[in-house]
Amino acid sequence: MASLLKENARPAFLSIALHGLIVAALILAADFSLRKPSSDEQPLPVVATVVDSRIVRAALTHKEDAARAVAQQQAQKQLEAQKQLEAQQQQELAQQRALQQQREVQQQRELQQQREVQQQHELQQQREAQQRLEQQQQRIASERRLALKAQAEAAAEKRAAETAAAKRALQAAAAKRLAAAKRAAAAQADLRRQIAAEEHAQQVASGPLADQYRAALQNRIMHAWIKPAAARAGIDCLVQVTQVPGGEVTNAQVTKCNGDDAVRQSIENAVYRASPLPEPPDPSLFDRTLVLEFKPDE
Repeated sequence: MASLLKENARPAFLSIALHGLIVAALILAADFSLRKPSSDEQPLPVVATVVDSRIVRAALTHKEDAARAVAQQQAQKQLEAQKQLEAQQQQELAQQRALQQQREVQQQRELQQQREVQQQHELQQQREAQQRLEQQQQRIASERRLALKAQAEAAAEKRAAETAAAKRALQAAAAKRLAAAKRAAAAQADLRRQIAAEEHAQQVASGPLADQYRAALQNRIMHAWIKPAAARAGIDCLVQVTQVPGGEVTNAQVTKCNGDDAVRQSIENAVYRASPLPEPPDPSLFDRTLVLEFKPDE
């Protein structure tokens, strides 16, 4: 309302001024017709012609009528002008109201659009938040499934490892028992073979093969002996011989002898010259260390 009054201040002021002019004109016209000369004023001496008072009154009346007609015409013009001004003001007010209504409608439309945009934005945010929530839930569910799967796989691997370990333990225990049984059987077989070999060796050692082997050794050494010039008759010595499989002599030492050093040395030299010694007729007769009797005169 204040904005309307402010915008229409000039037309209202013109309307009030026009009404004031109309009232002032009416007042002047009435005062002119009613004014009489004051009795206190001293008239100046005039030289004039006597005129009929009726003519004067008629002239005055005509003049007053003319003045009133002019005043009425002016008042009518002012009233028409006022009406036109008021009509223009009403038209302007109507236009202003229409513009104001249009602005208000536009503002309402803009506010509605803003509210719609805001609602769409909020809906979009809600949809995005819902999507993020769903994605998070899906990710959590997927991670839970993967964790459960990993736990199941780990449990399966653990069970498989435990089963394999138990199987290996059983296999190891069985292999250990089998190895122990094999070792026991081998030990028993070795023991039996050893016993058999010892029995065979005892039989061979006490039989003619042992005598034949010892005689062959003594003969080989005897044929390799070079008799020293100072050797006397009746030499009787014991010589310890060390050999390896195949009969190769690795050591010879006279341990007991009735001869001198030259005889001792000649016997040891003979043992080295006799290498390799004859092989035994029976493998059980082989011995790395032999003690042979050396009697060249027999």
